Amino acid sequence: MSVPEPPPPDGVLAGPPDRLVAREPTPGLSDTSPDEGLIEDLTVEDKAVEQLAEGLLSHYLPDLQRSKQALQELTQNQVVLLDTLEQEISKFKECHSMLDINALFTEAKHYHAKLVNIRKDMLMLHEKTSKLKKRALKLQQKRQKEELEREQQREKEFEREKQLTAKPAKRT
Repeated sequence: MSVPEPPPPDGVLAGPPDRLVAREPTPGLSDTSPDEGLIEDLTVEDKAVEQLAEGLLSHYLPDLQRSKQALQELTQNQVVLLDTLEQEISKFKECHSMLDINALFTEAKHYHAKLVNIRKDMLMLHEKTSKLKKRALKLQQKRQKEELEREQQREKEFEREKQLTAKPAKRT
């Protein structure tokens, strides 16, 4: 048992490909069709369909194959361009890293110069403190010498005064 198919719209060819026939318009949908009566009995043979398909393919297939080859070449060129672009990007990154390295070296030179100046300053301060210590030691030795001389002077004066003071004569 087969289920009936719904009828195709007006003017549409229906049936198996080997026997396409125009159906009558459905009453009430469109009573007047401009193509009415033109396509009455159209029969298409398999050989004709095959020849038409081969003709269509032979006409468009070379262009499509050339287009396919051109697309493959474009895709290959695009891959090459992408690789080249990646290499250029890596070169730019290396340049930026070189700039960073150069900046670090410049900064290192700057801080090295600062350290050298600090070291010079420290050596100069060390020399000054050494000189000041020597001077302080000399001053201290000089004061001690002066004080010793004063003490000796006092003792001499005391001795002299002692000698100058009248001594009672001894009784014998």
